Amino acid sequence: MSPAPTYTVNCSILLTDLPLLERPAAAAAAGFRGVEFWWPFASPMPAQDEVDAFVGAIEAAGVQLTGLNFDAGNMPGGDRGLVSWPARSADLRANLDVVTTIGERTGCRAFNALYGNRQEGETPEAQDALGAENLALAARAVGRIGGTVLVEPVSGAPAYPLKTAADAVRVIDRVATDHGETNLGLLFDVYHLSVNGDDVDAALSTYRGRIAHVQVADAPGRGEPGTGDLPIDRWTKDLRAGGFDGWIGLEYKTDAADPFAWLPATER
Repeated sequence: MSPAPTYTVNCSILLTDLPLLERPAAAAAAGFRGVEFWWPFASPMPAQDEVDAFVGAIEAAGVQLTGLNFDAGNMPGGDRGLVSWPARSADLRANLDVVTTIGERTGCRAFNALYGNRQEGETPEAQDALGAENLALAARAVGRIGGTVLVEPVSGAPAYPLKTAADAVRVIDRVATDHGETNLGLLFDVYHLSVNGDDVDAALSTYRGRIAHVQVADAPGRGEPGTGDLPIDRWTKDLRAGGFDGWIGLEYKTDAADPFAWLPATER
């Protein structure tokens, strides 16, 4: 029998009625032991007191930081990462040590590097070469603390080139081949993959050994599991039965008074 899922709350998309630094405690109060965040600061190089306040909120809540994004630019404005974006490459590189330091202080070891949209005036080939180089630099940075860089297919952003699990694995393999860095893994977000038309069952079977982190939301709508048509329970059981023992990130949108009512307290 596979172990019960260990869920972690993405506090950048859930509990957003609360100030950001109050969300880890709210997740803990709801019975969760883990939280994850997109980049929680307004710049790639936040002030030390901002970093201290963020780390302190997680420590005070008594939860584990299970995942953290590198700075991804202006997400509400449509940015989806700096990794392959020539004009923002310096910002990404400046961000690496900050992320690694937060990981060291919190015990976080999974770091999501959103690849970046295609940019006008830049060739895909040049962007992909830069993307591989920057992912290698990110892998070396977090490798100092035993960390893993996550590469994620994303939906809802037409200019974002990684749509399927195969797209992300191709990038991961290029980093290993061209730069020798192997501490990268696939972020397997069943919502994004499904919306993009990927065959999630086939991707799970093919890339099971490459999956370093999992996130879930239902489709259509990106709501909590059970609000759409995706067989999320079957997929998570398949992952567990196949040996995946990592965290499963809850990364959905909901207006429910209790955003976690669908999940029994014993499974949190």
